[in-house]
Amino acid sequence: MGGSSSKSTEPEYSAPKPAAQVQKQELDEPWRKFEWDNISELKRNLEEFTPSDPNVKDIKIIVAGQIGAGKSSFINSINNAFRGRITSSALVNASSGGSTSFTTKLKGHRIRSGKVALPIVFKDIMGLEPDALAGSQAEDIINALFGHVKDGYEFKKNPLTREDQHYTSEPSLSDQAFCLVYVIAADTVQFTDDKLIDKLKIIRHRISERGIPQVIVMTKVDEACPLVQKHLRKVYYSKKIKEKMQMCSDKVGVPMNYIFPVKNYHDEIDTEDDIDILILKALQQIVNFADDRLIENSDD
Repeated sequence: MGGSSSKSTEPEYSAPKPAAQVQKQELDEPWRKFEWDNISELKRNLEEFTPSDPNVKDIKIIVAGQIGAGKSSFINSINNAFRGRITSSALVNASSGGSTSFTTKLKGHRIRSGKVALPIVFKDIMGLEPDALAGSQAEDIINALFGHVKDGYEFKKNPLTREDQHYTSEPSLSDQAFCLVYVIAADTVQFTDDKLIDKLKIIRHRISERGIPQVIVMTKVDEACPLVQKHLRKVYYSKKIKEKMQMCSDKVGVPMNYIFPVKNYHDEIDTEDDIDILILKALQQIVNFADDRLIENSDD
């Protein structure tokens, strides 16, 4: 009796998706060629570098960036790679959640290999903040690149004026910087404030008029991607890191081949070749771009 049958109320079984249907974060092939085993040659080439213009003693490079992105740590990491130990040329703020920049004055940091000073000087700038009158002013960064700002200048809410004792009205070629390195943390790229991006675009437009190259160093790649955190050599196999670099390129307008993913030294007490070679490769490209601009400037 009762020809009808009741339907089961138990949930239907759903088989797990095959691995092929899960979005892959590791690509089958690296999306950028990279030689991991030529660290000695890379280091030697940088140690033998001399500026193309004999009238310029040092290649000067401005390092700017969002607060907490790792500007000072990047400078220290370069020195670590050359000296084979952890160094502290640029002081770093270790407290988390800081809302103000630890760097408050313009200071030059010379890169050293052992006890030998290389002709490469990085100038650390106060961190950029989104608000118009917070952090280092776009005008101060532009003036520093053009050689108008002397070391020791303390960044203020209002940009440097010609009347200030730290202003150089007629900078020599040696006073000028020939590359701007902007440091962006990979784990916060998508949250970068539009007002901050607008500042970067203003700077990029002004310095492009003089042919000064702009490079992005993308730090904290290990914190942005579990694959890379487990194995740093997977950085160019990581789909996530490539997407974040593309996001940087789209937002700021810097070409992908001017963007370099790195891991700064943070909790390590000894240097590691895989960290060093990413840092040194980025430095090599930065120095090459800066020297190319120096040559063009000398020919003008």
